[in-house]
Amino acid sequence: MQIAILLYDRFTSLDAVGPFELLSRLPGAETVFVAEEAGPVRNDRDNLGLVADRSLAEVPAPDLVVVPGGPGSRRARGDGTLVEWLRAADATSTWTTSVCTGSLVLAGAGLLNGRRATSHWLALDLLGRLGAEPTGERVVFDGKYVTAAGVSSGIDMALHLLGRIAGDEFAQRVQLITEYDPQPPYDAGSPAKAPEEAVAYWRARAASDDELRIPDEGPGLRRSR
Repeated sequence: MQIAILLYDRFTSLDAVGPFELLSRLPGAETVFVAEEAGPVRNDRDNLGLVADRSLAEVPAPDLVVVPGGPGSRRARGDGTLVEWLRAADATSTWTTSVCTGSLVLAGAGLLNGRRATSHWLALDLLGRLGAEPTGERVVFDGKYVTAAGVSSGIDMALHLLGRIAGDEFAQRVQLITEYDPQPPYDAGSPAKAPEEAVAYWRARAASDDELRIPDEGPGLRRSR
């Protein structure tokens, strides 16, 4: 099985690294970071670079595709080369997946039309405008399409996939060796549970801060396929 994790400028680090850490443990799996060109790709804070092992052209038909989110997802949705690769890879993939606003990239490519999907909670409205049926669930399966909500949920998605691909016993072994046993000090990880002032704070920041603002459709980026 070949697993391709897509990188693009200003992706969110954990969106890519979380699934990588778990999925790369699949027996016989080849896990590669891919980008338009091989080489380092900078994250959304420009304080970390991950190296794309191969270019998109070198990985035409992966079995599993992971699209991370991040502020760069707006530009990624408008990148013709990236979108065409994603559509071609999806035509033969066993699983097409995303984390956080990576689902906006999938939806912008026309891959989630009419499908149930999730994204970061601030991006659910836009996900609907791009043709998907948004849900606030943490991990959503709709056929071969698997979408995860914000950032940390990519780890949950990877565990779900391990169970589907290699069985529950194997997935449990990976969960144990990675000691994935979340016990956060606060119960504020979703807008349904967080204090109202925290939700209001991030909504206001997303509306005024370009670094946090969820990318809108923008000119020429309406879904088409």
